[in-house]
This record gives sequence, C-alpha cells and structure tokens, in this order.
Amino acid sequence: MSGLSGKRILITRPRSQAAALIDRLAGLGAVPVIFPTIEISEMEDNSHLDRAIAALRDYAWVIFTSANGVAAFWRRLEAMGKDTRVFEGIRTAAIGPATASALSRRGVQPDFIPSEFIAEAIVPGLGDVRGQRILLPRAEIARPALVNELEKLGAFPDEIAVYRTLLAARPGPHELQELAQGIDAATFTSSSTVRNFMEILGEDAPRLLHGAVIACIGPITAETAHALGLSVDVISTVYTADGLVNALLEYYSLDSVRKNHERS
Repeated sequence: MSGLSGKRILITRPRSQAAALIDRLAGLGAVPVIFPTIEISEMEDNSHLDRAIAALRDYAWVIFTSANGVAAFWRRLEAMGKDTRVFEGIRTAAIGPATASALSRRGVQPDFIPSEFIAEAIVPGLGDVRGQRILLPRAEIARPALVNELEKLGAFPDEIAVYRTLLAARPGPHELQELAQGIDAATFTSSSTVRNFMEILGEDAPRLLHGAVIACIGPITAETAHALGLSVDVISTVYTADGLVNALLEYYSLDSVRKNHERS
C-alpha cells in the first residue's frame, strides 16, 4: 500500500489532459476527485502564427513553453501543409520534459532544455542572442519574464498567442457532490488552475479546502496559491504531473514518520 491509498485527491487540470494523472493516482490506491477548472481553446485568429511559420527561417530560436503550445503550433503547421523540415537550421528549446516530449513525438529534438523548468531558466542556455529574432508560441496570457529577459540581452522576441486558457464550464451536480464529500489533498498544475478554482467556488473554496494538503507544481503555481490565501504544503521540484505525485508520496511518507515519532 502507498501513502496515498484511500486518499481523495482533487484534480483541477483540464479533463482532456488529466488521464495520466488520474491513472497514476488510481494505481497508487488514491481516489481521484475530478474537478476541471480550466479549458484549453484554440485562437480564433491564427494569422500572426501563420506568417511566423511561413517565415520561420528568419528566427534563430523557437522556444516552446508548454505542451499546449506545441500542439497548437503543429495544428497550424499541418494546416499549412508543412512538416518538421521547416525547423532545419533553426534551434528549438523546450521548458520541461512534458514540452520536450511533445516536440520529440513530432520529430523535433530540442536543442536545449533548462534544468529548472521555468521561463527565466532558459535564457542562460541560449548563448549570445544579441540581434537575433526568437519566436515564442505561447498562451494568450503568459508571464512576461521570458520576453523581458530576452530583450535585456538584445534579442528580438516575437511572442505569439497560440492558445487560450479559459475558465472551465460551471461544475455539474455530480462534480459538486464529489467535492462536498471532502478531499485529503488538492493538486494544482498551473497558476490558472488555482485562480479558477477560487473563482468557480467563491466563498466556498476555503471551506472545501480546509484541512486538505495543498500541492502545487513548481514555485510559480505556489506563489499564486499563496497570493490567494492558501497555505501550500507540497511544491514539486520536478514540474510535471508525475513529479507532483512523487512529491505527494514523499510528503505523506514523511508525515507518517513524524506521527509515529510523536506517538513513541
């Protein structure tokens, strides 16, 4: 039995992207409580991205900051009748293993993956980018840190919104009933999952999270949770769904040791 056996674990990521996390938790004996707080949507106007793809050879780097960005980029690439050959002579970077894997599955091996999976960490590995154009296919609302750092180094970042993160549809009676039964831990895999959870549930959110272990992917998500008044118990050092589960396992293992020590 794992430390998660019997634990009711809240999953807030999009339903379409939650299968691996659900399977991993269920395999460890946990009870996944599925409560999506965000939806990923395509952009209505892709003309900016289409122009960038058509002129891809003008860029020295293409930096992908999420698997969603990779998927959105490839939808337009294929719609234009192009394939991975457009990347010949162009370097690519991926923030995190999930993004790198999304690229690899499509036949592009990233030239650089930072050891820390946040935007700021990618800049030192790009080398001298002064005077270079750099393409950033990203979410419609993204942190400005990467663009700011690149501009400080004299690069010309071209940030293009390729997908939108939307508030999920209002939860149905079944989802609310599942949540009302109580949760032992809540997982948040992005800042938007935290913000939207609090917005969807309003004044009920603190009550529903009372006593639950709050687990966040990485420091950025944790900062958002703190800013919204949540006390974060777990921050995964590997910013992936698997990393988050492993961090929860470690937390409950250490918690068990502590309780045993207090009883002895």
